[in-house]
Amino acid sequence: MESLKLHLCLLLFFVSNSILIPSLAIGDTCLPRKHAALFVFGDSLFDVGNNNYINTTSDNLANYPPYGETFFKYPSGRFSNGRLIPDFIAEYAKLPLIQPYLFPGYKQYTDGINFASSGAGALVETHQGIVIDLNTQLSYFKIVSNTLKQKLGKAEAKTLLAKAFYLFNIGGNDYSVFMTENSSVSTSYTPKKYVDMVVGNLTNVIKGIYKIGGRKFGFLNQPPFGCLLSIKALENGTESSCLEEASSSLAKLHNSVLSVETQKLEKKLKGFKYSYFDYFDISFQVINHPSKYGFKESDVACCGSGPNREYYSCGGKRAVKDYELCENPSEYVFFDSVHPTERVYQLFSQLMWSGNQSITGPHNLKTLFEE
Repeated sequence: MESLKLHLCLLLFFVSNSILIPSLAIGDTCLPRKHAALFVFGDSLFDVGNNNYINTTSDNLANYPPYGETFFKYPSGRFSNGRLIPDFIAEYAKLPLIQPYLFPGYKQYTDGINFASSGAGALVETHQGIVIDLNTQLSYFKIVSNTLKQKLGKAEAKTLLAKAFYLFNIGGNDYSVFMTENSSVSTSYTPKKYVDMVVGNLTNVIKGIYKIGGRKFGFLNQPPFGCLLSIKALENGTESSCLEEASSSLAKLHNSVLSVETQKLEKKLKGFKYSYFDYFDISFQVINHPSKYGFKESDVACCGSGPNREYYSCGGKRAVKDYELCENPSEYVFFDSVHPTERVYQLFSQLMWSGNQSITGPHNLKTLFEE
């Protein structure tokens, strides 16, 4: 059997070099797998283009200029001027760029796939009908796992899923609804009850992935919401300091609950290992002390409108059509009033990959990928 497989690989090699069959077509059959796949779940911080293929609003789309201008030279659907955290993590793990799950015709899942959707929450009700919520992202992963079993066989698929890394960022949109939308959410639930619902749904999805075969996970906690330019614009105009109440209450409560729940999962689930990145603290430090990290501006967005470009109008496709664009995004912490620049994402990715336990623990991503 192995001899037959070797002959097939050699035949495919010569044919592919003669008629330019894409190398990915032979990779799954012939190449030894020495790396771990990357599966990505989450919202706009991780969405690499899934929302390009769903019926949603312009608030949840970044498929128009100037998004993507620095690295890709075109708008790929990423909410930044270039790459996002999953792109950098893939690079550090020696993987190709991980494609969006909804990219038409793409079925090569052995390196992983990205399910994230801008605007998505852990709760189904968050922006329901115009995003890919976390439960739906899990259902897509189940389809992928079944495809891998059919393609590779159950044993090899099981090995791939166990070696793979599962990266999450979710919750911000759930809390945005709680804080800013004129709905019954904030009157129906106490902050603690609401946080328990958000984290509870996230842990249920983690358990679902674990049941299918996942063992290595990575999580970002929530940032200080009161430091986001869009939130500051809603609450107190152009004030430069972070809003302590919005910054501390929901985010800190979420982070405390998530930290406890991930520790419980580690104790309950055999072989479960994780990395917990303190996105709150590092974001707070970068926004309040930008020069320490090589940035010139954290109180003004690179792209948007208003005195500090704090209004979410980058690209002119949303409610406000006017916008201004900075000359050098790498000097800025924020690309638009919500999302960081590529250089900030790169900084965070480096800390996630090889940071010490004070910023990412109990394991960093490099340790988990190399196991």
